[in-house]
Amino acid sequence: MSLLTFSCSSKAQKQTTDTGMQSDKKILVAYFSCTGTTEKIAGAIAQAVNGKLYRITPAVAYTSADLNWNNKASRSSVEMADDNSRPALGGETLNLKDYDVVFLGYPIWWDLCPRPVNTFLEKYDFSGKTVIPFATSGGSSITGSVKQLKALYPQIGWQAGRLCNGSAKQAGDWAKRVISVE
Repeated sequence: MSLLTFSCSSKAQKQTTDTGMQSDKKILVAYFSCTGTTEKIAGAIAQAVNGKLYRITPAVAYTSADLNWNNKASRSSVEMADDNSRPALGGETLNLKDYDVVFLGYPIWWDLCPRPVNTFLEKYDFSGKTVIPFATSGGSSITGSVKQLKALYPQIGWQAGRLCNGSAKQAGDWAKRVISVE
């Protein structure tokens, strides 16, 4: 978890094609990031698909000590050990009705998405939205997190996700391809 880095493949909805044409799809790039790694990728994706960037902000920011995955008593370790943990969120409120497609970014923690992402998914109504997960990780794949997200939130229209551990440009290029596929 502490060695978060960034590479990105999947299907979604049209927004921007390689020819620069725009569709009427409105895109949100929502992300959770503590160290800035996922934030960098989210920014590249938002820029590439002309999407609105939205940071999933915990009510109480995580400190370095909170993120120490080697300490079983750290905040992140305690939260991830409890399947029902849903840390409170702060930040601006979203009007999700304004969006058709949501890219959802997060670092991989314990082979899963961090609990604040679950809080976010339970706070808003994703009916009729296409959700495309992307993640960053120092050593895990995105597979376990996507499997759990699909099981916990089967009502959400999930598209295949991608681990984005390459350059921010690669992530942006991937996002443009995903949007132009459908």
